[in-house]
Amino acid sequence: MKNNGWKKITALALMAVSLIAFTACGQKAAPAQTPAETAVETPAQTPAEAPTPLEALKAKGTLVLGTSADYPPYEFHAVINGQDEIVGFDIEIGKKIAEELGLELVIKDMKFDGLLAALDQGTIDIIIAGMSPTPERAENVDFSNIYYESTQTIVVKAADKDSYVDAASLAGKRLGVQKGAIQETIAAEQFPDAEAVALGKVTDLIIALTSGRIDAAIIELPVAKSAVKANPELFVSAIDVPEDSKGTAIALKKNSGDYLDAVNAILKKLGEEGLIEKFVAEATELADQQLEQ
Repeated sequence: MKNNGWKKITALALMAVSLIAFTACGQKAAPAQTPAETAVETPAQTPAEAPTPLEALKAKGTLVLGTSADYPPYEFHAVINGQDEIVGFDIEIGKKIAEELGLELVIKDMKFDGLLAALDQGTIDIIIAGMSPTPERAENVDFSNIYYESTQTIVVKAADKDSYVDAASLAGKRLGVQKGAIQETIAAEQFPDAEAVALGKVTDLIIALTSGRIDAAIIELPVAKSAVKANPELFVSAIDVPEDSKGTAIALKKNSGDYLDAVNAILKKLGEEGLIEKFVAEATELADQQLEQ
């Protein structure tokens, strides 16, 4: 019995060993791990080029024109077909610029001394407001080429015209100027003995002059002529106003590049076609017509 038992145990052991060997042979070897794939470097994308000033303006679709509509015949309010409109030769120039650039014109009327700040803040895109391109202003804005030139005059009451014949006669007198305009500089430089009184609008100057709150006012000639026609009690004196005539230009935001180039090209075209002269004549006539209504 013992011999048979050992034989059985031995047989079972041999079978177990065979089974283990068979199982081991039947298993597939795990695939060898390949090295991690090398990442393919994607070239960095070049940022899109920023639009030029003109491209950015055209993308916006509108041209917001800042002006101070109290300065006939440059820009002023007129009742046309029962509606109040801002008109003038500056406005006609603005319309042509918008048309040439394919933009819708939007007009914003504000005080003259607020125009430069509005341009800097982006509230407006362009200033067309009888503005002179002084060196001080040119530090902060781009000016177009000159499109109109005129002279400055001294307006007084007609009843006092014989009292105001030269610069000396203004000594100690209240001399009105438009706040923020070139007339402020002229008063300080050419009439230092007068008391300069700065007011926001030309219409304020006319009211102050007719009411006696000021004795005289420095006003640009075409505007002065319009004011005198509207107020016969006023008079354009013969007092000489020496100045370094800087003319009138359009103001754009600093570094306007191709936008400035486009504006200058349009102004040149309007000048060559005689349209600016035509706009001035029509605006002057319209200002006179408004006085008769």
